[in-house]
Amino acid sequence: MAESTNKPLLIKRYASRRLYNTETSDYVTLEDIATFIREGREVQIVDLKSGDDLTRQYLLQIIAEHESRGENMLPVEVLTDLVRSYTTQSMSVVPQFLSMSFDMLRQGQEKMMENMGTINPMSQMGAMNPLSQMPGYDAMRKQQETFLKAMTGGMMGTSGPAMEPGERGDDLDAIKKQLSELQDKLNKMGK
Repeated sequence: MAESTNKPLLIKRYASRRLYNTETSDYVTLEDIATFIREGREVQIVDLKSGDDLTRQYLLQIIAEHESRGENMLPVEVLTDLVRSYTTQSMSVVPQFLSMSFDMLRQGQEKMMENMGTINPMSQMGAMNPLSQMPGYDAMRKQQETFLKAMTGGMMGTSGPAMEPGERGDDLDAIKKQLSELQDKLNKMGK
């Protein structure tokens, strides 16, 4: 896993459009750059000749490629709203809204992991998490960690099992079903 530092990884784009990793002195692909980002590394992509910052352009290209391969994270409605926001007065609040939304998502995921007992197995009152006594809890917790790790690209640093590169989308439907069943069980327990 790439080490997360304050200094972004500098990638230079040559006139031939090839991308050059200045730390390892080798050429990289868009998928390599996506992997660096998933591992928590900040990147900066600059044009060698002009010095222009091309980071946004390449990040958008990575997202577009994932979306075109069927790895749909952005619903059509969200994409439509984004297109609309470029032509309306609301454009100035959209970046701030998106940034705050992703911050809230990360915080919510961390809180959920705390509540599931993976980050802080003790509740605020010092007792064991009552869910941990439920049959099958450990298996559900591991599945939840795997799911969150897949959804966040490992950003949360959970201690769950690492996924193999080809394993990410293979069991997504099964994970969704299991999460739905878990949610139903939790709802029944709360009544």
